[in-house]
Amino acid sequence: MEKTKNIWNLLGRFIRRYMYIYDQVDTADAAERIKNGIWFKGPNVWILAFAIVLASVGLNVNSTAVIIGAMLVSPLMGPIIGVGLAMGTNDTDLLKSAAKNLLVMVVISLLASTIFFLLSPLSLVNPTEIEARTSPTIYDVLIAFFGGLAGILENSRKERGTVLSGVAIATALMPPLCTAGYGLAHLNFHFFFGALYLFLINSVFISLATYMMVKYLRFRTVSGTDAQGLKKRRRIIFLMLTLIIVPSIWSAFKLVSDNNYERNVHSFIEDNRMVSEGSYIYDCKVKGRHTNITVGGDELSDIEKEAFLRKAESQNIKRSSITITEHSFGMSQKDMDELINAIYTRTDNELERNDEEVEQLKDRLDKLSLQLDSLTQMASELISERDSLLTSKPQVHSRP
Repeated sequence: MEKTKNIWNLLGRFIRRYMYIYDQVDTADAAERIKNGIWFKGPNVWILAFAIVLASVGLNVNSTAVIIGAMLVSPLMGPIIGVGLAMGTNDTDLLKSAAKNLLVMVVISLLASTIFFLLSPLSLVNPTEIEARTSPTIYDVLIAFFGGLAGILENSRKERGTVLSGVAIATALMPPLCTAGYGLAHLNFHFFFGALYLFLINSVFISLATYMMVKYLRFRTVSGTDAQGLKKRRRIIFLMLTLIIVPSIWSAFKLVSDNNYERNVHSFIEDNRMVSEGSYIYDCKVKGRHTNITVGGDELSDIEKEAFLRKAESQNIKRSSITITEHSFGMSQKDMDELINAIYTRTDNELERNDEEVEQLKDRLDKLSLQLDSLTQMASELISERDSLLTSKPQVHSRP
């Protein structure tokens, strides 16, 4: 018993040594910095404008790097953390100011991004960056909550580092607003409401994380605690969180379910690539809970289709979710094999004929080389004889 107690004491001392944070934070300075960061005026107006343009351009050209730049320069984090600080310190005036400035920033961001996408001449062929921000799940809730915890803790440290940059990238506040602007510009309300929902998740859970950390770090409260008001506030917070988190849980469940379905379909296709002796699957596309299978080769009979669909049902793939598209090549598999073999045979014969021609050319080249050597030797002998005659000829002296 005593040994167990000592172990727990050692573990407690170890945890306090490495996880104790109260001597590393300055709550008064942090509160002042957060209050100064909620105001939408001066440099923040220009920075917001730059962030809107960056995020909109990044979404328009489907560039992840540009979108990350917009996340880093966006000032939206200030009012959101300010809301959490105001709730945690019972500062009603700060709560009103932070909420007002956040609302103004959101409206301006939506208007600016909508105008940008209305004027932009580019049309998105593969808008993956936009689509990624239209179906939030419980995982986005976790990102926003833990990002908010890291953000307020970084704001409270005496020596601040680079954590806020990572928090800005992870929580991604600006891209959802610009995606909502894209939805408005193109009257795509799935994009609009999905992106706004993601922004709402990020804002609420960053504020909640800030509120919890402010309480944990014991920030100084502005007014006395009203027990009745505190109880009412907690009820409102709980109701808001429930309304926000339930759809995200359902979305995450659907995402996991669709992912498992797609993996099951691809596994089934790999094991049943040959539908019949003369037909095979050469393409398969899965979207949601529907599968489009493209079959090439011989035309499938009703019996072969039925056998294939029964196999799919045995793998928990409903036949109603499968669409089979056939592309017949106008010949049987046997005819195709014979055609391929004929092509190979013809190619081999042509290669052999080419090899024979190459050998004949080599023989002719060897003969020409021998003739050239003989001519060269004869020319050399003639030159030697000429030089010999010139040397033996007597010299003629002229008279004086």
